[in-house]
Amino acid sequence: MSSAASASPSSPRTTPYRVVQWATGNIGTRSLRAVIEHPGLSLVGLYVYADTKVGRDAGELCGVPATGVQATRSVDEIVALKADCVLYMPQRIDVDDLCRLLESGSNVVTTRTEFHLPGRMDPTLRERIEDACRRGGTSIHSTGASPGFITEAVPLALLSIQRRLDHLQISEYADCSARNSPEMIFQIMGFGQPPNPQAQAGRVHHLREAFGASLQALAEAVGLGFDSIDAHGDVAFVKHDTTIAAGVVKAGTVGALRTTVSGMRDGKPLISFTAYWFVSTELDKNWDLRGDGWRVEVDGDAPLDMDLRFTVPAERKAATTPGYTAHRAVNAVPYVCTAAAGIRTAAELPQVVADLRESSAR
Repeated sequence: MSSAASASPSSPRTTPYRVVQWATGNIGTRSLRAVIEHPGLSLVGLYVYADTKVGRDAGELCGVPATGVQATRSVDEIVALKADCVLYMPQRIDVDDLCRLLESGSNVVTTRTEFHLPGRMDPTLRERIEDACRRGGTSIHSTGASPGFITEAVPLALLSIQRRLDHLQISEYADCSARNSPEMIFQIMGFGQPPNPQAQAGRVHHLREAFGASLQALAEAVGLGFDSIDAHGDVAFVKHDTTIAAGVVKAGTVGALRTTVSGMRDGKPLISFTAYWFVSTELDKNWDLRGDGWRVEVDGDAPLDMDLRFTVPAERKAATTPGYTAHRAVNAVPYVCTAAAGIRTAAELPQVVADLRESSAR
């Protein structure tokens, strides 16, 4: 359970934190394995959504030796465990389930994006979650790679040497050319197709909702704020027929998507996030595309320009990239378990320091 005030785990506990993994999609499966291998955590429960996974050992579901923990679809069984923390990673939240977990005394770390900033939450949802936290003496924290690490943890460190911020630009690059999933690439993302204004509007709305709160939380953490949040997107077309893992992208069709979410202050962008998704760099627009990773540019009185490149080869992307999101959440467990009750932002928690001791479970 959470303490009355935020605290930092200055040294590893003599007993591991008892943890439940909730959901086993791409991110959840990587999180599950990380919990099993973590020296300071003990897996005590596993909630799944697929009936075919019920009763199977957690280790089997993530490719490690058996743990003795079997997957369940019973919320009652999970609540009865009274775990220290639940790593909550479903495709969509169930408010009733989430409140039951918090009321039962289990803290929650989630990769869902609804909880990055309480002030931007739906008021009804916020009231229910905060009430559940009060009843259980628990806290909940949203994190991950993006949003999370790159929109909060990294910028907060960079801004620690500023006394004036004019603009902070975060750019994210995702080369999708090696993804061998024709349905995802051509139908869902729209590569190799004519522009689809309706799909583009949906994409802009989704990223505004996913990133707006995180960017605003960052601004408020350093004493600033937004007058509004703007979001827009556009596309670029491939110049030549291009063969990618999923098939052929014809010349003149969509080869890159760009979406920008900006927190506006005094009529200008203060903090911006731009996502570049592409299958080719041979485009009709010069977007200065680069390999997978992030670029963070700080325009202030201590200007900075930092690149973080993902150095994973294409053949290992699918197995490796879920860890960028999952590991941040797993490493945050001790800090959320010792935080004050309520919805906790990145700025309210101590710096998350990973415990990289070798696990006895390996």
